[in-house]
Order: sequence, then C-alpha cells, then structure tokens
Amino acid sequence: MEKNERIRAKTKILLESLVVFFVAISPFLYKLYEYLPLRPNGTVNIIGFIISPNGFPDAQTYLWFLTSKIVPLYLFLIWFLTSKDWWYHIILIPIAMYSFQLFEVIYDTDKVIDTKNILWLLPICMVVIPFVYLIRIKLYDKYVNGIDLEAMDAELKALKNKSAARDTLRNSESNSISTTQDSLALTSKITTKRLEQSIHQFKNQLNTLFKKDS
Repeated sequence: MEKNERIRAKTKILLESLVVFFVAISPFLYKLYEYLPLRPNGTVNIIGFIISPNGFPDAQTYLWFLTSKIVPLYLFLIWFLTSKDWWYHIILIPIAMYSFQLFEVIYDTDKVIDTKNILWLLPICMVVIPFVYLIRIKLYDKYVNGIDLEAMDAELKALKNKSAARDTLRNSESNSISTTQDSLALTSKITTKRLEQSIHQFKNQLNTLFKKDS
C-alpha cells in the first residue's frame, strides 16, 4: 500500500510539474515565431521540419497565428482539467472556439479565416450553457434558498416506499380476511348440511317407530 501511494504521489508531482512548466513557458512559446530564422523563400526550418507559409505572407506570420491559437488552447485545457469550480464545464466553449479556429487555419483551403467558426460553436453552446445553468440553479436553491432537491427526492422516495408497504399490508390483510370468511362460510355450509341430515334421520326413525306401534 505504501509503495502504491508513493508511486501515485510521484506521478501526481510529475504531472503537476509539467503543468507548471507549460504554463510558465507560455509567453515564450507565443513569441517563438520571432526567434526562428526566416528563409528567403518565406519558409522556416525547425529541427529539420520545413514550415511553409500555408497561404500567409511568410512562415513567421503563419507561426504567429498558430501560436496565438495553440497557447490559449492548451492553457484553457489545463484550466478545464484542473478546475474544481462548479462552472468549469463552461470552459469547453473557448476550448471549442480555439480548436475550430486552429482546424480552420490548418486545413481550410480558402484565404479567409476566423469567419464561420462561430456557427460551429452554436451546438456546443446549446448543450453546455443549459447544463451549467441547471447546476447553478441547483446550487442556488440549495445554499441560498435552503432547498435541497436531493433531500426532497429522498423524502419522496421514502413516502412512496411507505405507501407501497401499506398497500401490500392492506392487500395481505384483505386476502386473509376473505380467506377467513370463505372458510367460515364453508364450515357453516357443512354444519347446516350435517344438521339437515340429522333431522332427516330423526324423522325417519320417528316414522319407523310410529309404524311399528300401529
């Protein structure tokens, strides 16, 4: 157990150190395009990788546009993954915005950028905003108005269980009463039949006796 806890602690410290490192170097990554040597043909060589202008005046302008999207994007991702606030889902909207803008600048073939990506955000906004608003309503009702919806649901379930138990008890009692009534009726029928048989036998004996005397 102690060994596993140490491994988890080391992993957590390593991940947190990486997060701190990338947050700390974000200003330098944003300005990276200024320190890369620009070739006469407008391309940039980064450790053997040739970056072309991709429709921009030169590769430095292209890299500036990329870093202006990539750096905020991964900062928002870090914020989303490490946030413990109730509204952290709303961070998905700027994450989606920068993702769509980055996708558009890399893969789009026309020369116009940052134009139609706002329309791509509408489905995400239609899902995320109502979800966050519902969470906000629940928290406001619970901590401001003192309305605990979960407690109310638990009470309603308990009342439903009690009513179901009462109905079951009533059904069992009615079944037992009906069974008792049926048994009493059957016993009464049997007793009446036996009494009728006894009276009939007594009449027959009297008739036989009177016949003998005559």
